[in-house]
Amino acid sequence: MSKDLPIIKIISEEEEMHVKLELEMEDETKAMLVRWGKEDATDDDYVNIAIREGLLNNLKEKGEADDE
Repeated sequence: MSKDLPIIKIISEEEEMHVKLELEMEDETKAMLVRWGKEDATDDDYVNIAIREGLLNNLKEKGEADDE
């Protein structure tokens, strides 16, 4: 059963172009990049990730429920 998200007011939006890369690397290299990313990530970055994942999971659950 999915949790309903609280009300979140969008106050602005900004379009960004990005390319999602599928990368192959050694574990040590990945660990280093993750460490760097965590050092630079802001609270807003974490909020955006959480909202995106929450919306994707919600859509997935609704799709599975529709299939039943």
